[in-house]
Amino acid sequence: DLRDALNELYPNKWIRRGGLVSWPPRPPDLTPLDFFLWEALKNAIYQNVPTTPENMKQRIIAASTRISSETIRHTRNAAIQRLQLCFDANGHHFEHLL
Repeated sequence: DLRDALNELYPNKWIRRGGLVSWPPRPPDLTPLDFFLWEALKNAIYQNVPTTPENMKQRIIAASTRISSETIRHTRNAAIQRLQLCFDANGHHFEHLL
């Protein structure tokens, strides 16, 4: 099973509900990592199934180096917009305002 494999390869180092790293099931997506980076990397990395942990690492590095400065700038601006919306919503969910 996937959880067993991740626990074996990355003990206590991956985020999951009920794991050592506390993470709410539906947090507001505030950071660029949450609303952009993970999805972009996942799409690039899993176009084909990684074959080994080293292959996975190589794919992550390759996908990360392909992210342009313009994309990073746009992502930063979107993060600032999301922070303002979160502030305006008094810390409540705000995705419907995007």
